[in-house]
Amino acid sequence: MEKKKVIIVDDSTAVARQLQKILETTGSFEVVGHAKNGIEGLKLYTELKPDIVCMDIIMPQMDGLQTIRTLTSMDKDAKIVVISSAVGVSEKTMEALRFGAKNVLSKPFDPAKVIEILGEL
Repeated sequence: MEKKKVIIVDDSTAVARQLQKILETTGSFEVVGHAKNGIEGLKLYTELKPDIVCMDIIMPQMDGLQTIRTLTSMDKDAKIVVISSAVGVSEKTMEALRFGAKNVLSKPFDPAKVIEILGEL
């Protein structure tokens, strides 16, 4: 079975590394890129055509909501999972889902939940 290609859009390198480790230990996913903001994320999406995008909400230059809106207007089939520590920012997560995100995970994340949710996409 072919691995699903994933890009991580998060301004925290530590979070991106942790997520990459969780995903790649399954053998089902390959993290093909990491962007530190939405602008880099859109560029990577266009270049790498990943199967799944893991998106933080709060980032410099272009936040996750703006990026999700732009990405889904470029590709209505984009599979975006919001991964954010912005718990309590429930209106932002609701907005993300309205803009086209497929699911929301909160940090710190539970590896089993990450694998389950991304596996369903």
